[in-house]
Amino acid sequence: MGVKTKKTGFGATVYEYLTTVDHKKIGILYLISGGFFFLIGGIEALMIRIQLAVPNNHFVSADVYNQVMTMHGTTMIFLAAMPLLFAFMNAIVPLQIGARDVAFPFLNALGFWLFFFGGIFLNLSWLLGGAPDAGWTSYASLSLDSPGHGIDFYSLGLQISGFGTLISGLNFLVTIMNMRAPGMTYMRMPMFTWTTFVSSALILFAFPPLTVGLFLLTFDRMFGAKFFDVAYGGNTIIWEHLFWIFGHPEVYILILPAFGIFSEVFAHFSIKRLFGYSSMVFAVILIGFLGFMVWAHHMFTTGLGNVANAIFAVSTMTIAVPTGIKIFNWLLTMWGGSIQFTTPMLYAASFIPSFVLGGVTGVMLAVAPADYQYHDSYFVVAHFHYVIVGGVVFGIFAALHYYWPKIFGTMLNETMGKITFWLFFIGFHLTFMIQHWLGLLGMPRRQWTYLPNQGWDADNLVSSSGAVLMAAGALVLLANIVVTAVQNRKVANDPWDFGRTLEWSISSPPPEYNFAQTPFVRGIDTWWLEKMEGKKQVTPAEPVSDIHMPNPSIIPIFIAFGLFVAAFGAMYHRDHHMAGILLLAAGFGISLIAMLIRSVRDDYGYHIKKETLMEQEEKGAGA
Repeated sequence: MGVKTKKTGFGATVYEYLTTVDHKKIGILYLISGGFFFLIGGIEALMIRIQLAVPNNHFVSADVYNQVMTMHGTTMIFLAAMPLLFAFMNAIVPLQIGARDVAFPFLNALGFWLFFFGGIFLNLSWLLGGAPDAGWTSYASLSLDSPGHGIDFYSLGLQISGFGTLISGLNFLVTIMNMRAPGMTYMRMPMFTWTTFVSSALILFAFPPLTVGLFLLTFDRMFGAKFFDVAYGGNTIIWEHLFWIFGHPEVYILILPAFGIFSEVFAHFSIKRLFGYSSMVFAVILIGFLGFMVWAHHMFTTGLGNVANAIFAVSTMTIAVPTGIKIFNWLLTMWGGSIQFTTPMLYAASFIPSFVLGGVTGVMLAVAPADYQYHDSYFVVAHFHYVIVGGVVFGIFAALHYYWPKIFGTMLNETMGKITFWLFFIGFHLTFMIQHWLGLLGMPRRQWTYLPNQGWDADNLVSSSGAVLMAAGALVLLANIVVTAVQNRKVANDPWDFGRTLEWSISSPPPEYNFAQTPFVRGIDTWWLEKMEGKKQVTPAEPVSDIHMPNPSIIPIFIAFGLFVAAFGAMYHRDHHMAGILLLAAGFGISLIAMLIRSVRDDYGYHIKKETLMEQEEKGAGA
């Protein structure tokens, strides 16, 4: 097998990304798609805040408000936060463990395209009769009675997207377990790799309950199965259990990779080794374990009884302990360090007080009797956003600035980055801090409009003003990306200086094969160890030799597209029985034929020759 030749031009680049199985390019696809859905979810959030800015507002109707509110939550959780974190997992984790790719490159591509088509399917609901309107949790009583196809779009779209997430989680687990470089023991893995590992394990156990719940909901709506219909012996509370057995671990699936990103950023820009590495690792594992034992704290008011409420209250408070350990570890990492307040470090430093505020209100909500008062009020909305925005979104923005040079080989403008930070940080606290008081003053969540002189007017106006500042910050970030792309100023391997882990030892962006020679890992922060000894590269664990790489493939798109078509058939079979069944069969046919082609077509990959590798490494060293 010879060296693969590359075509040039825009069309060739598009085809390259459509067929890629390279983890770095798939990371870029996740970044673009997740960014697109983040903008859609942001626009939906602005619509909510415009509607609530003043009393008796009719910017949107009550029905449209329910759809916008539902789609905002669903889009931000499933289609923005998760894929944006997957973008950095894909782009960075194989580099951090010294691997040339993930364990299953084909499945990695399939996971992305399933997520993408599931997200497109869900958002097409806006154009095809109305979006889902039962809230992002889609509780069975509301979702069963919802007219139109909005909830069908929800249940089918999330199933397709969820399969992609499940595949990706499994892939990262196998990659981290089996493809670490020699010397990379579990207790030498960077914290971002550790949090990806635990988060992937959570995906493996949390997504099947959601899939089961969505299947039951789909069968209830399309075939009259009556799983959740109380009149026929069903039980609506079962949906809540299935959803929250997924839904609470989902919070940790999102926040743990953000914790890993912040751990890298704190150590890097404090120019210090991460304080208490072992305790950080065990805290992450404990958070993952306890994350499955707290789901019913979302259900204190459903009548589970005092014993169940007490058990889940205690377990909810317990999970604050490992999180608190991590907070002190980050503070002690900064203590005595030579702190550089770059844009990523600003997000990391501001994350600590923001996230602690979210954690404190979480402990308040964990007290079951008190939760009877807080429940379904804007206090809960404020708490949730302090955790998700103050934790996950700050983490994504920190990673975007921190890893941008490694992914694209260029550096985002620091001045514009800091403008983005201050606009977003101030806007965030303006928007959500005051919602705690709105909740305590009695404003229910999912409120479409309200009467004047209830004590909510000024607070809602302040909250909406903060949302405008957050939107302005996002626009500055977009402008920063455009300016950086146009200027296209290339940067070195370790553009921030003081890089500690393996990804900073290779060129920016990395070559297709990542490492010409598999690195030998000599300890925690192995690249830092090599630099302290005056070395220009990591000690290799093997001589330069031919590298085997997987072939690109268009098949993942066809598998995902087939399920996309089949979902329309399943949804419309109620209205047009035969047409729906034919569309369902056609969609499954496309997927099955694509799978059959994959199974019978031998894919031996191709080799990059030793001589070519040496030439490319010499060019990289010269640059």
